[in-house]
Amino acid sequence: MPLLASPPPASVQPPTAPLPKPVSGLTTAEAQRRLRETGPNVLLTAARDTLLRLLLRQFASVTVLVLAVAAAVSVFTGDYLEGIAIGAVVLLNAAIGFALEWQARASMDALHALDVPQARALRDGQPRRIPAAELVPGDVLLLESGDLVPADADLLEAHQLQVNESALTGESLPVAKAPGVAPAEAPLAEQRQRVFKGTAVVDGNGRALVVATGMRTELGHVTKLVQSTRRPPTPLEVKLDVLGKQLIMLTGALTLGYVGLGWAQGQPLGQVLKTGVVLAVAAIPEGLAIVATLAMAFGTLRLARRHVLVKHLPAVETLGSTSVIVTDKTGTLTQNRIEVHSVWLPEGRADVPPPAGAPGTAACAATGVLAGPGFAHVQLLAALCNNATYHPTDPSRTTGDPLEIALWQLAGTPADGALAAAIRLAEQAFSADTRLMGTVHQLAPGRCLVAVKGATEAVLPHCRHQWTAAGPTPLSGEEKALWLVRAEELAANGLRTLAFASAEWPEHPGPDFVRDLAWVGLVAFLDPPRLEVAPALVACRTAGIRVIMATGDHPATARTVARQVGLLDNNDPGDVITGTELPDLLRHPNGAGRRRLHHAQVFARVSPAQKLDLITMFQQHHQVVGMTGDGVNDAPALRRADIGIAMGQRGTQVAAEAADLVLQDDGFGSIVVAIEQGRIILANIRTFLLYLMSCNLSEVLIVTSVAVLHPGVPLWPLQILFLNLLTDVFPALALALGAGPAGLMGHPPRPPKKPLLTGGDWRRTGLYALALTVGGVGAFGFARWEMGWSFDVCNNVLFYQMALVQLLHVFDFAADHRTFLRSEVTRNRYVWGALALCGSVLTATYLVPGLRALLNIGSLPPMAWALVAGFGLLSVLLVQVGRWVAAAGKHPLAEVA
Repeated sequence: MPLLASPPPASVQPPTAPLPKPVSGLTTAEAQRRLRETGPNVLLTAARDTLLRLLLRQFASVTVLVLAVAAAVSVFTGDYLEGIAIGAVVLLNAAIGFALEWQARASMDALHALDVPQARALRDGQPRRIPAAELVPGDVLLLESGDLVPADADLLEAHQLQVNESALTGESLPVAKAPGVAPAEAPLAEQRQRVFKGTAVVDGNGRALVVATGMRTELGHVTKLVQSTRRPPTPLEVKLDVLGKQLIMLTGALTLGYVGLGWAQGQPLGQVLKTGVVLAVAAIPEGLAIVATLAMAFGTLRLARRHVLVKHLPAVETLGSTSVIVTDKTGTLTQNRIEVHSVWLPEGRADVPPPAGAPGTAACAATGVLAGPGFAHVQLLAALCNNATYHPTDPSRTTGDPLEIALWQLAGTPADGALAAAIRLAEQAFSADTRLMGTVHQLAPGRCLVAVKGATEAVLPHCRHQWTAAGPTPLSGEEKALWLVRAEELAANGLRTLAFASAEWPEHPGPDFVRDLAWVGLVAFLDPPRLEVAPALVACRTAGIRVIMATGDHPATARTVARQVGLLDNNDPGDVITGTELPDLLRHPNGAGRRRLHHAQVFARVSPAQKLDLITMFQQHHQVVGMTGDGVNDAPALRRADIGIAMGQRGTQVAAEAADLVLQDDGFGSIVVAIEQGRIILANIRTFLLYLMSCNLSEVLIVTSVAVLHPGVPLWPLQILFLNLLTDVFPALALALGAGPAGLMGHPPRPPKKPLLTGGDWRRTGLYALALTVGGVGAFGFARWEMGWSFDVCNNVLFYQMALVQLLHVFDFAADHRTFLRSEVTRNRYVWGALALCGSVLTATYLVPGLRALLNIGSLPPMAWALVAGFGLLSVLLVQVGRWVAAAGKHPLAEVA
């Protein structure tokens, strides 16, 4: 089976008909003709299941089928009340399933929100605002700062055009765009000549020729991936399905065996069928779906208090089973904003502390290079050669290029007051040709300052000197070469750099003022890592979870961030697999390639389809995969993963809709909290499953044993349903809401192939059930053959004895049987609440006439209550003795879920 998803379609070329000259655009008639050929520029919606189909799916279960047959048999034999009661349980389970699926349905509305309602294009030679849905290949777009790009288009001209593509490519920094030709196989992040639908223009302006619209755009391709990607069933759903099938086989074998035995003994057919119905009802834990749902819902409430929104209830348990987390970089491991990382001046290199007030940081005192005059001069130039509008106390009023905003944060308030007195006299705007920007400022009468910033290789040729506090000093060719090497070193570490230079003149130097400059130094930028990520990664490693970065950003940037957050050790050379290498490694995995795939921590320049390939690869190796992300490009992988985790603050709505969990605080550390909660829920589910299975199996054994020893039906179906939905459900729910065993995060995740109940669990269940059966059969037999009471009285004694023993059985599930009074069960307030509630309802069944009639309860002599209590305590005592014996022999049965 191939691991690779279908490759994205080749870029759609302009129509074969001659295109108009860029200055004129399409005519209205030609645009309408092309619109009929290509269709509207909109994203299509995937068909959804109807409500009726969603509802009918809830009845496509073998368990539901068995209960439905039991209800039909009850009606056939004249027990209409039992039939109605069983049918009500079927409808209740179906309603729960319907509610879960309805909650889990994710829409594509967020993708459509990225569709731009209006666009500016040339039509009939004139700029016009038209509905974006009417754009066609061949239209000429007019782009300005603040626009959302309405279609994929190749640039015809660009003036300082920068586009934020982080949601589509994962690259956090705005991308400078210019006309040109990119290599045929260039990743999206390297196609600088093209703008993409749904991305945002943050600076400059330009014109572009539309080459793809609607579902043919890159955003349309992501939409197709999301629509075609199916969320796999969660491990809990798979395991519960396997458990359900095991119960059906057990129920079928016991029921058919008893019916055959009764038929062979000549018992009446009606009585045999009634007993078969009772066995079927007793064997199936009708409250399982209710308890599991409420347990997971309670876990979601706990997580909500920790800013984790759960959209799909079983996702909580899935996260607890996660063995691999594939995480995006931008906005997940980093803050998705630009800060100055370091400076490299003639005095030396220094890391710049985050600006005061930045999230999770504090102001740091300047020392060394940062306290010198060279750094103060860089701060002045950063503020002067800058067109951003900066309001440190009101971020909503801060606008402009993110790099220039970061420079304002670096600048602060220059100490010498020169900034306040500076008057801008001239500007040379940044262009793709010059790759630099320059400004001229009058600082005082007779003193003009030229401030220049740009690419290192563009600024250095204009420098003849090097700036010092005492004045300029000569800059040799060897020193220029050294600065180029330094800039390359910063770039190799994943940092984006700007070079700064300046010159002072007694008067305005004229229009050609970018000359005779003094080199000042380099400023390096980086999307800063989130502070909580490093300790969260340590917790993941302790819990046996492998974390992998998959980003569309540059390999050097990915490697640097991975080292900063602790994903890679500083001594680790950091093998980064790129998107160009990945297809061959997946198609032809030899020994070395397989080792690279399974040991690499960082994947860079990967496309949305390649993220799907990675997740599929790990899933095929039986890993439970979690995927975190925040961009449009992450949506298909979020849906395909076993558990999708989206960032809620900085993330796109598309990612949130595709995910199962949304981190409302964007904190990677919240994932660790969710993992721990998932493991607690899984441990609690196993505990209450053991409780339910032992109770239900004891019911089956009691009914079978008594029916064989004494002709007749020892319990009515309605009484069994009452036990299963009251004395089973509430204690089981109390166990499900407990704090769980300690130390769960110090162990590796539970293997996905390991069943919920292992062989040891089934043996323990069998022993518990036998202990409970001894008490039930003993109570019925003593009442019938020693006391000589009527069958109806014996039925009532057995009913209350089973109710009592099931309530007391909850204390058998403490992890440490030696600390009964201090165990997690006795300290669980929900357990005591469940016992009080069930005790009150059981008392009402005897005192309230209507309930007595419903359950066929008659008056009982005082001795009957003594039998109920005595044989109830006998069963619990037998269980405790068995636990002590197993623990003394260090037998696996001593383990408790």
